[in-house]
Amino acid sequence: MGSSILDAIGNTPLVRLQHLAAGLPAEVWVKCEHLNPGGSVKDRIALAIVDDAEQRGLIGPGATLIEATAGNTGVGLALVAAVRGYQLVCVMPEKMSEDKRAALRAMGARVIVTPNKPPADPDNFQNVARRMAEEHGWFLTDQFDNPANPGVHQVGTGREVLEQVDGPVGAFVSGAGTGGTITGVGRALKRAWPDVRVVLADPVGSGLAGWVATGELGPDGAYEVEGIGSSKVPGNLDRSVIDAAESVSDAEAFAMVGRLAREEGLYVGGSAGANVVAALRVAARGGLDGPVVTVMCDGWDRYASKPWMQALGRP
Repeated sequence: MGSSILDAIGNTPLVRLQHLAAGLPAEVWVKCEHLNPGGSVKDRIALAIVDDAEQRGLIGPGATLIEATAGNTGVGLALVAAVRGYQLVCVMPEKMSEDKRAALRAMGARVIVTPNKPPADPDNFQNVARRMAEEHGWFLTDQFDNPANPGVHQVGTGREVLEQVDGPVGAFVSGAGTGGTITGVGRALKRAWPDVRVVLADPVGSGLAGWVATGELGPDGAYEVEGIGSSKVPGNLDRSVIDAAESVSDAEAFAMVGRLAREEGLYVGGSAGANVVAALRVAARGGLDGPVVTVMCDGWDRYASKPWMQALGRP
């Protein structure tokens, strides 16, 4: 029994893919982060960032938090703000689903939608959030550069994976939005099992796969998968932890969302689909001393209005 809903964050199940990975040289296990109370992996960092700010005296009763978010961190912060008594402003690029905007408004957040602009543009969602924080004296939770983000994944998510696998982990596969999950979990796993392979799952159109391979960002293109990929390297993304990258198209990711639902009973979003596509590739190559672990970042209810999700139900 917990004192609030915040005590239900973390300690999510790790389950084996029964059908999609059948016959492969390595098993594939998925960390069900979509089962956190706010519906995504971002609940973990929302609580960690607020806890850290409170402990350092950066926020007090009635403070306003502001974040640049694809939606999931906003939902996590709304959860924390409701329990702790804070106000919340979320700045989102227009490519993010209407479902996420509606959920945030229903949870009491003020939502500001910005054009889809590159990182150097003043109207980029991160720049707008930073500017509004300075103008209004609000606390920028700063998920892209806040060390509490990878920190909680190292001591929390990564520790849980080690306990749940109970043996060597062959590979860990994850996309990167802020970089916190792959950096934090990667650090925890490499400390315990130095031979583990850490692999970035990156949307085709993102520049991060090229950066992992060469140190230089790849070409910037459009893609529909939400919450992962970037044309700018997030401050929390540690390249030294990553061994390789797999580029995954929108079509592959979205098709995998449908297969995960129909074949595994996992109702997840596009970034989880991308993660599993990449994880299956890694598992198929073999040569690993343990299973491949990846992350179910969020649930598919966040994407009901998106054409790709609606198309999954068509004959």
